[in-house]
Amino acid sequence: MKVDIGISAANLKKVCDNLNVVLADGNVLYLKLRKFHWNLKGPDFMQFHRLFEEQYEAMEKAIDEVAERISTLGGMAVGTTIEFGKLSQLKESPGTCPAPLEMAKELLQDHESIVKSLRTSIDDCEEKYEDKGTADFLTGLMQDHEKMAWQLRQYFV
Repeated sequence: MKVDIGISAANLKKVCDNLNVVLADGNVLYLKLRKFHWNLKGPDFMQFHRLFEEQYEAMEKAIDEVAERISTLGGMAVGTTIEFGKLSQLKESPGTCPAPLEMAKELLQDHESIVKSLRTSIDDCEEKYEDKGTADFLTGLMQDHEKMAWQLRQYFV
């Protein structure tokens, strides 16, 4: 059945395309957090282990919410690593694993990249696509990434 919520079909498609990029970024970040969590070593092991676990659990929840938002709007959520790789702005480093502080720095940069991207998406959803609901949803997601970035940034003060 067609979604009839006061947003044109063309705009709903653009919003869902945008949300799939958010979904791809979230999944790439989630996988990085898992990889780093699994491969930690050194004196700060437990501290980073817990932090990365906290963040990947938050990302897991956020990923599901983004996918459900796409479905709510009548779209189809991407769900393969190939699609995530094509759509995500985040970079991966297969076959390598940095030291814990470098992991934290890379994750911080990823969160900040996502925050910048979300700011643009929020404006687009509200102004171009007339979807205040998705703009509000993305604002909450952006605030979560801002907080996770802040937590990581504290290691570099």
